[in-house]
Amino acid sequence: MNILIIPGVTMPVVDEPLLARIHHAAGPGTNIRIADTPGEAIEAMEDVEVVLGVITPAMFARARKLRWVHAITSGADAYLFPEMVASDVWLSGDKGLVGSHLADHTFAHLLALTRRLARAVVDGPASWEHRVAYRAEEFELEGCTMGIVGFGGTGRAIARRAAAFGMRCIAVDCDPVPPTAEVPEVWGSDRLEELFRTADVVTSGLPLTPDTRGLFGKRAFELMKPTAILVNVTRGEVVDADALVAAIHAKQIAGAGLDVAPVEPLPADHPLWTAPNVIMTPHTAGASQFRIPRNLDRFCRNLAHFRAGEPLEGLINKTRGF
Repeated sequence: MNILIIPGVTMPVVDEPLLARIHHAAGPGTNIRIADTPGEAIEAMEDVEVVLGVITPAMFARARKLRWVHAITSGADAYLFPEMVASDVWLSGDKGLVGSHLADHTFAHLLALTRRLARAVVDGPASWEHRVAYRAEEFELEGCTMGIVGFGGTGRAIARRAAAFGMRCIAVDCDPVPPTAEVPEVWGSDRLEELFRTADVVTSGLPLTPDTRGLFGKRAFELMKPTAILVNVTRGEVVDADALVAAIHAKQIAGAGLDVAPVEPLPADHPLWTAPNVIMTPHTAGASQFRIPRNLDRFCRNLAHFRAGEPLEGLINKTRGF
């Protein structure tokens, strides 16, 4: 078996212990190559059967024997170029394994807004002059309704944390996914507008697909409460940035916490940077000391499944995009 490893932001280093684990999982006769540049990856692709890492159309065009790609990024959209989608090459990844840290980041944004932490940090020593104003604006989450759009691994992790804060949880998903203790009934997409009208906090657990692009747009913000907060740590393109800026300035919603943006890096002159009560982080929600170990454990298990002709864990439906 010929395996190509392509390091990236989420997996910058490939050390000897990892190579030994992959060799053991893949079995005798395995050849592993590491490509540190796109050029090296393109050059190596002709004989590769398995890729661990991000693959591009240029790399895919050189592939002759490729059968399986295991992603090292949580969003599948970067891999779903037409040639890949149309092929019989399997795509898997850490789907379902990233919910914990994305949910942590969701609440970091939410608490920074509701407890005015972000304002206090920016104001620095002058924050004492605004202490009374902060206290007048702060509110607690207990008793609020958390609305979760997309009830997969991330949505479920958000719900667990929300319930611990004493929040009521409601969720919408396009598929008939099973409920949880926190969400006894998962609503279908036909109740999305009801979620927007009901929730005090609206969060995204969505992948980027043609159906989700711009889902949080003008109509969504018109339906939300003027006190509602939007938090998005999944894919930037699911939010219409222009509509969000307009909604914030019109006070249709109260604020937003964003880890992702429609264009990254977001230009310094983009109005989101200066919109009131909007906080942003630079696409860092995906970071965790456990992320790579979890995904590499899955990759090694999948190597055994691959050799045995068994279904892979974290398999992505290329047509649906998740």
